[in-house]
Amino acid sequence: MLKEIYIKNLAVIREAVIPLTGTLNIFTGETGAGKSILINGINAVLGQRCSKDIVRSGCDKAVITALFTELSPETEAKLDELGISHDEHEITVTREINADGGSVARINSRTASASMLREIGGMLINIHGQHDNQILLDSEKHLEILDSFGGDNTLLESYRETFRRLQQTARQLGDLKKQEQSRIERARHLNEIIDDIGGLELSEDEDDILEKEYETAKNAERTIIAIRDAIQAITGEDAANELISGAERELVPYIENSRTLKELYERLSAAEIELADIASELESSADKIELDGQRLDYLAEKLGTINKLKRKYATDCKGLTELYDNACIEITKLESAHDEISKLNEEREKLLHKVTEQAKNLYDYREKTAERFVRSVTAELEFLNMAGVVIAVRHEKGKLTINGMDTVEFLISANKGEEPKPIARIASGGELSRTMLALKSVIAEKDSIPTMIFDEIDTGVSGKAAQKIGIKLREIGKIRQVICVTHLSQIAVMADNHLMIEKKIVGERTETSVTCLDTDGRVAEIARIMGGENPSRLMLDTAREEIKKASEL
Repeated sequence: MLKEIYIKNLAVIREAVIPLTGTLNIFTGETGAGKSILINGINAVLGQRCSKDIVRSGCDKAVITALFTELSPETEAKLDELGISHDEHEITVTREINADGGSVARINSRTASASMLREIGGMLINIHGQHDNQILLDSEKHLEILDSFGGDNTLLESYRETFRRLQQTARQLGDLKKQEQSRIERARHLNEIIDDIGGLELSEDEDDILEKEYETAKNAERTIIAIRDAIQAITGEDAANELISGAERELVPYIENSRTLKELYERLSAAEIELADIASELESSADKIELDGQRLDYLAEKLGTINKLKRKYATDCKGLTELYDNACIEITKLESAHDEISKLNEEREKLLHKVTEQAKNLYDYREKTAERFVRSVTAELEFLNMAGVVIAVRHEKGKLTINGMDTVEFLISANKGEEPKPIARIASGGELSRTMLALKSVIAEKDSIPTMIFDEIDTGVSGKAAQKIGIKLREIGKIRQVICVTHLSQIAVMADNHLMIEKKIVGERTETSVTCLDTDGRVAEIARIMGGENPSRLMLDTAREEIKKASEL
């Protein structure tokens, strides 16, 4: 709960320490005394946006510090999550607003962002002001109110989990389908590459190998003719061997008498033997050369195809092999994407069936909750002097959203016999205030927010209705800390802790002080509210009697 507020240099409040109890705390004071400043200060420590205009004139900054005690396990878990230390189940939250427009926030002396204050503050305080009555006029907020009353979000959270999975699956499916046409075009291109290159079974230097083989095959016939001519020149009639043999015969008669001629004769014999070996090897080479016309045609066709593809894809033979390998890998992935679409379609159908069933279960739960809600709120409205008012819940099925298939709108009939109609069309300001109080009352038992603040909940009401509002606030104060700003005596007499906000002139400056009233102070303040300044003895006695009656209720 909010144990204490310290305010310094906030508008007309120079300095104030405001102690609060865990039950019903009532703030009263003359119009313009600065009651709204108190709410602005609390909003500041809750992380709301602050204007530099709220800094007291002539001061460098305004400081608001709030002490919160008896923290709930949920709040402490959030502090742990944010890395903020805490002891004895309490924290201090400070907001400094500089005159130049900047601000600094701290939780337990650790610098914190405004979003951190909002996150923690939302778990500590629920503020209801006049503008909150607009929630009742906005039918889109009614489902949230009904769920708050229900108190059990198990079905809703389970539904939302499935719904988010369905949304994610639908998005993935949509993205894949958007890419489907480009994948078809890409697959067509890849298959063309695979068809063009795959049948060639290329290696990186295939073209060089084939070029050499082709050149060899193309020159085979001319090579054989040249070999045959060479053999004929060596072994044929009047050829080299015959001429060498003739030379030998001419020299034979003279070699015995001449050492030189003998050596030359031996060299001619060796040359004859060498030429015979050469002719034999040439013959063997000619026999090995194949004249295959079909092979030559095959090589010419394959080289032509390779060169065509090299021009088509603007790359070399190595590039063609890489292009083919990459195309095979990518086409496999594209085919798996098609399989993914099929799987996602199946998953979407399953999730759609599941989320629809969950939505129906959630609808049935809310239908029962709406019945309890009507009974509870009706009882509260009767207590708040609105016995003739009939409240109803229009609950219909619509399209699936993150909140289910439900559309909910609160209807009200302010006069007996009239059909309930949307609240925005018929409710007055006083009826809105009391209806919102009735809602806060029935929801207070469900949520875990320890402090509820009501700013002018009494707008548009008076007399007995105001008294009932005061009684209801005190009732809520038994289970939650309640802080209420009011200008009605019927509500003020119900206070467990009564604080007066008073504006004074100190020196040349206006200052607002906050005083915790004792019994006599309360009597004087209640009498002022009832009869104005300088109340009579009778008015003081009446105020004392009203306080006594309130304590006995």
